[in-house]
Amino acid sequence: MIVQTAEEGREHFVITMDQHTALSAQFAEHFGNDEFESVKPREQMLHIIANHDIGWRELDASALRDPATGLPYNLVQTPFEQIVATSKLSPDRNGNTHAYCELMSSMHSWGLYNGRYGMSEKMLLDSLAAENRATADTMLDKEKARQDQLKATLKEDSETAEWIEDEHLFQNYKQLQFFDTFALYFNCVQESERQEACFSHIPMSATKDTNVEIKPLGGGEYSMNPFPFDVDGVEMTFEGRLLAPVDEGDNVREQLNAVPVTTQTFRLVAA
Repeated sequence: MIVQTAEEGREHFVITMDQHTALSAQFAEHFGNDEFESVKPREQMLHIIANHDIGWRELDASALRDPATGLPYNLVQTPFEQIVATSKLSPDRNGNTHAYCELMSSMHSWGLYNGRYGMSEKMLLDSLAAENRATADTMLDKEKARQDQLKATLKEDSETAEWIEDEHLFQNYKQLQFFDTFALYFNCVQESERQEACFSHIPMSATKDTNVEIKPLGGGEYSMNPFPFDVDGVEMTFEGRLLAPVDEGDNVREQLNAVPVTTQTFRLVAA
């Protein structure tokens, strides 16, 4: 789960990973214009973007309580043995749809531990406790082997063979990472705390990347430069539930189920 920041004494907006990926999917659906190529293959990419964290579904349903906050565990504060299981489970499940979805999902899992293939300075692998490193290394080795096998399978078909050519494959991977991190920008931090930010390695094509800057304008509106979406002034919405810290011994899932789903909305405009 994602637990959004909140003012002291206020309830936190709690977001499941399915709700997070639903926002990522909204970005993907609107991504593309005269400067930016849209996602392709569209059907497979829209599926994986909407389901890149599907392995978290049972974990979110359990709503484990973080004793430090009284709220559900927030992303990387989740116990390692729970997180590492999702890293395999997401590709497993996406493989039920298409081998390319499985490949993208596996690359996403591997990249999270390895600086997103060099596109991020955050190396989750380096921050792991020593007792967890061997488990992570074993999982990552298996994901690399999975990727090799999937590429070999996809290469056998003339259509899908084009999808795994390095430049196009990483164009798709970079798109997925942008939609993921851009959704986190809104999911993780309440509106009053959002700052100007720069997203790097955003693919305009298979051979050209750029940086995209975002600036809060107030009133739920944000300017972007350059603007990567198909509609200037596009409105986006994501869901969650407001929750106060839960006392020890109380059931967090029951507390979440007792409050309604609400939404947060923002608007993106060209700078």
